[in-house]
Amino acid sequence: MSVLELRITDAVAYVLGIWFVFKLLKHGLVRWHGGVQTTSLRGPPSQSLLFGLTRIIRESDDASLLMEQWISHYGPVFRVPDVMGSSRVVVADPKAVTHFYAKETFGYVKTSLSKAFIKQLFGRGLLWAEGESHRRQRKALSPAFSNAAIRKLTSVFYNSSYKLKDNWDAILDSSAEDGAVIDVQKCLDSIGIAGFGHDFGSLDGKVPSVVRVFETLNTGSSTLSLFIFMLGPILPFLLKLPTSDSRQWSELHATMEEIADDLLKRTRKEHEELLSEKEEEKSIIALLIKAESTDTQLGMSQEEVLAQNTLLLAGYETTSISLTWALIELARKPEKQQKLREELSRFSTADPTWEQLVSELPYLDSIVHEVLRLHPPVTVTNAVAAEDDIIPLSTPLVTATGEIVSSIVVRKGTIISAPIRAINRSTAFWGPNAKEFEPERWLVDSDVPAKQFQGHRHILTFSDGPRICLGRHFALAEFKAALSVLIRNYTFELLDGPETKIEQHRSVLPRPKVAGQTGAKVPMRVTRVAC
Repeated sequence: MSVLELRITDAVAYVLGIWFVFKLLKHGLVRWHGGVQTTSLRGPPSQSLLFGLTRIIRESDDASLLMEQWISHYGPVFRVPDVMGSSRVVVADPKAVTHFYAKETFGYVKTSLSKAFIKQLFGRGLLWAEGESHRRQRKALSPAFSNAAIRKLTSVFYNSSYKLKDNWDAILDSSAEDGAVIDVQKCLDSIGIAGFGHDFGSLDGKVPSVVRVFETLNTGSSTLSLFIFMLGPILPFLLKLPTSDSRQWSELHATMEEIADDLLKRTRKEHEELLSEKEEEKSIIALLIKAESTDTQLGMSQEEVLAQNTLLLAGYETTSISLTWALIELARKPEKQQKLREELSRFSTADPTWEQLVSELPYLDSIVHEVLRLHPPVTVTNAVAAEDDIIPLSTPLVTATGEIVSSIVVRKGTIISAPIRAINRSTAFWGPNAKEFEPERWLVDSDVPAKQFQGHRHILTFSDGPRICLGRHFALAEFKAALSVLIRNYTFELLDGPETKIEQHRSVLPRPKVAGQTGAKVPMRVTRVAC
């Protein structure tokens, strides 16, 4: 740690001391004056007065396993010790989860840390907005993600996928062996081109600034950064302290804003040309321009349109991560890879249409949803109660005082967490093989308890309620189109076989990596499918 960081840490320690005394006084006043109190819940004991269980959860190889253990021991709603003696409530009960998501943007809002982080990095767009602002922006953006809009973009999905194919074919042509080793996590151009009309250039050997920053970003890379990450939920001003991470965040923000601004300028010009020629746009950015120019109460300001570069993160990162996981799982189980290839074999001379991608390829659909169930890019939803609330429960719960309750009281200011990954992979909801890659589960109409959840196809990967992912159908269509091109043309093998160890690479969103590799690399042996 540098001398500067040591001095900053000392200053933060003094600030925390003052804050802690204030917190104790405030807590005493609250108890003295009474008022609504959050139901006393059972939960795992704290391991640190300063950090609670935050550090243990963060440093766990798979925090969802910890959550599932605690759910089994304490029930589907429990308390987790947080920083500085505070705690949060974790909800995994179906009725509680549904209630929580249904009241997002009004009854439950982003934590102060999340708000500060999103505003600093992305601006005040849809991801940042709450309440009426969120409703207005979402409604203005909806036409860009309608089925009609996605249908028009299908050819763009395929064009970007075939650019990737051309690149891989060139690599295979120059290989002296049967096949070549390729880092498949570089399937990024298909994401960039399809959604934004922007080619990030990674297939042409370039290292664009946005890719470089995403790849190197590693939250909590220094002692001070870890300190800030742990205490940020209660002290969001710590985000403004100068650290290596904060400099990377600033670089990422500047890079994304520069790309978004350039895209907007180019698309405005193209939009004007298309209007004069009466042609249709095939870009999400172009449809955002329409939202900006709409002279109604739903119209978005230029700042809001620019802030929608959050779509760059959502599309560029999440679909790439999901595609990589799909190839990993199919390489682990080559018989399922072959089964998918056989389903797609009738498309030897033409690509599936949008309608066929949606409803005529059941095994492709099953694989896509199984990947999204097992490997949600966003693993947890955190929000703070904007008002006192009563959360209903599906099954009675035993509280810390031994009382049996059918609902819990939540005090305003309480942080609520919905553990998406833990719920998606829970044996209690998905059966004994919940942690296995089994696409066939989607082909049978089984009465699994997971059907109590109301998210997309009963998984929480796309969230739920007012904040359910607006671009989910866009993402599914692009995922299916890209995967169909890859599986029809190539076979994929992990270098050390199906048992190759896959680890998590910490970044803006966790990415898979082959153990021992530097960075988020997933090298595979790629071979052409025999004609």
